[in-house]
Amino acid sequence: IDCSQSFLHCNLSTLSDNYVHKSYNQSSLTHSIQIQGCSIRPHAYMYGKKLDDRDSSTNNSTHNKVCREPPPNHEFSYRWFRGPTIEPCAYEGCPRRTSFSPHDWSKHALGGSGCSLQCVSAQSSLYKATFCNSDCFVKAWKTQYTIQNSSDTNGNNIPQARSSTPLRKRTGSYCDDDRSVGSSNSGNDVNYIPATPGEISVNGGNNNNGNNTTMNNPYSTQSSEDEWIEISRDQLYIPHTEDIGRKLKVEAAAYSVESGELLMHRVVKTDLVLSRTPEPEKRNLVTAKPAGGGGARFRIVTYNILAEIYATQQQYPYADLWALSWDFRFQNIIREIVDVGPDIVCLQEVQADHYESHLYNAMHEAGFEGVYKQKTRQAMGMTGKVDGCALFWRRTKFHLVESYSIEFNELAQRQVTQGMGLNPRSEEGASILNKLSKDNVAQLVVLETAQPSMTRGNREPNQVCIANTHLYSNKDCPDVKLWQTLHLLQELETFIMARGPANLPLMICGDFNSTPDSAVYDLLSRQLVHPGHPDVNTGDENGPSVLPDIMSITHSHMLGSVYNTVLGEEPKFTNYTMQFKGVLDYMWYSTRNLRPLSAAPIPDESVLTRHGDALPSTQYSSDHLMQISDMQIVSGGSR
Repeated sequence: IDCSQSFLHCNLSTLSDNYVHKSYNQSSLTHSIQIQGCSIRPHAYMYGKKLDDRDSSTNNSTHNKVCREPPPNHEFSYRWFRGPTIEPCAYEGCPRRTSFSPHDWSKHALGGSGCSLQCVSAQSSLYKATFCNSDCFVKAWKTQYTIQNSSDTNGNNIPQARSSTPLRKRTGSYCDDDRSVGSSNSGNDVNYIPATPGEISVNGGNNNNGNNTTMNNPYSTQSSEDEWIEISRDQLYIPHTEDIGRKLKVEAAAYSVESGELLMHRVVKTDLVLSRTPEPEKRNLVTAKPAGGGGARFRIVTYNILAEIYATQQQYPYADLWALSWDFRFQNIIREIVDVGPDIVCLQEVQADHYESHLYNAMHEAGFEGVYKQKTRQAMGMTGKVDGCALFWRRTKFHLVESYSIEFNELAQRQVTQGMGLNPRSEEGASILNKLSKDNVAQLVVLETAQPSMTRGNREPNQVCIANTHLYSNKDCPDVKLWQTLHLLQELETFIMARGPANLPLMICGDFNSTPDSAVYDLLSRQLVHPGHPDVNTGDENGPSVLPDIMSITHSHMLGSVYNTVLGEEPKFTNYTMQFKGVLDYMWYSTRNLRPLSAAPIPDESVLTRHGDALPSTQYSSDHLMQISDMQIVSGGSR
C-alpha cells in the first residue's frame, strides 16, 4: 500500500482575498457569482498527504504518519476558459432569463437562499429543466404536463444518459487529485504528455509539435457555441463584457521545475458572471436660503465606507457573500464618490491595505490628493488589516498647507500622566487608560484654494481647516465618546488659535457613533452638556470616571450641523442595518465664517430597501450613507 499521495488544491479567490471558497465536489466546483470588472485570482498549491502507515497483520494500534514522497519542486500555469451561453432559468417569466444585473441575482431578489432547482420527474414536461429559485419552479409547474417515457421492447423505462467526465492519464508517479474536474472530451481518453509550463495538452498532443488539431479539443478557440473557449493564460483574470451570463473555468497545472513534467492538474468552475451594478439614482441637492456675499465655494462629502474586515456574513447575514466582497463594493463606492463631483472627501473605515492598493490610486486618477491615518491598534491578522480615516481634496481646487493627525490613545496617556498626575502603571492609571485607549484617530488638514479670491480689495487665498474622525463605536460607552469629542475640540481650539486672531474656517466631519439625543451631539451643537444627561451619569458599573467636572465640558467653537441647518432637521438615519437604523454621521461647520449652501437628503427607506432588506446591498455597498453638501467661505472669515 502506497501511504504517500500528493494533491493539487486550487482555491478560487473570488473578488477578494478575504473570501476564499474551498471546494471538494468531485464532479463540478461551483463558486461564488463573479462580477464584471472584479478580479479573480486562483490560489493553487500542491502538498503531500500523510496517510496511516501501520502493519495490518498485527493488532498493534500504534503507527506513524509518514509522507514517503513529498511533492517535487514545481511551478504552476493557468488557463482560463469562457463557457457557452446557458439558460439560467426555464421559467419564461423570470427576469433572470435576460438580466444579469446583480440586483436581480441577489438573495433579496431570489427570495432567500437563491438555490437553483432541477425537475427530476421523468414523466413531467419539465424533466431536467433548471430554475433559479423555488418561486420560478412553482410558477412553471402550473404549465407542465405528463409525457410518456421511452421504453425498450420489454417495457422498461430507459433513463436518459447524463454527461460524464472522462478519466485523465499522464506519465509520472503523481496522480490527479480525485476531486479534480476533468474536461469533457466526448468519450476520448485524454492523455497528458509532459509539456512546458503554460502549454497544457488536453487531447493527448503536445502543443509544441505544431500538429495539434482542434477537432477533438474542447477548449479550442475555434469551438462551437456549446464548447468552452480559452480566453487567458494569466493567473489573475478580470471578467469582461463578453463573459456576462456565462460561467468561467480555470485550469491549474503543476509542472516539475527540473523536467517540465506535468505533475498534477485541477479545474475549478465559477458561477455566472454578472454585469456591473447599474448606476444609482442621482441624489438631488436641497439649497438653503440665499444670502449675499461670500468667498470660495466647495463641495464636501463624508462617508463611512465599511472596511472589509467588518463586512462579514455574521454581521450582515441578509447580504450576499459576493456583494460583501471588497472588489465588488469598491467599484460601487468609488463610482458613487466620484459621480458626486466633490472637492473634499472625508472617509472612515478605510482599510490600510486597501488605501494603498485601491483607494489612493483610484482617487488620484480622478484628480484628488490625499492623506491617511490608520487606527493605532495592531492589524487583524495580516499586515494592513486595520481601518482608519482618509481625507482627499481635488488638486485643481485646493493645495495642502498643513496636515496633522490626532491619536486619542496618546491624548489619554497625556491626561493620565500630566492632567491627573497618575502613574500609568498604577491600578487607577491603568484602569483609566484601559477604558480610554480605544485606538480611534482623527485627521486635520488646512487647505488653501488654488485660485485666490478677492477679499477686502486684496487678492488673498482662502483657507479652510477640515477635521475627519471616527469615534468609538460601543453603545455602552457614551462617556468615552464624549471624552473623545471634548479632547478633539480642545485640540482644534489650540490649533486654530495658534494661527492668529482671524479664525480659520472649520469643518468637522465623520462617524461620531452618536445619535442626536446624545451628549456628544449636545456638546458639538450647544457647546455644553446638561448636568442631568444620562451620558455623563453612567455610574460605577461602567468603569472609572474619565470625564472632568460637568462645567469643564465645554468649548469655544460656534458650530452648526449642515443637515440640520439646510433641511431643518437631522436625517432619519445615516446608518441602516437590520440591527440599527439611526443617525451617526455628521458634518459640522463654524457658523462665523462658513455657510452651507445645500445638502443632499438621505434616500427614503423605500429606495434603500428596493434591492435589499438593509444595507449593505447590491446597490448601496456600505451600511452607512454618504452625506453631501456645498459650502461657502464667508467673506472676511478666512485667514
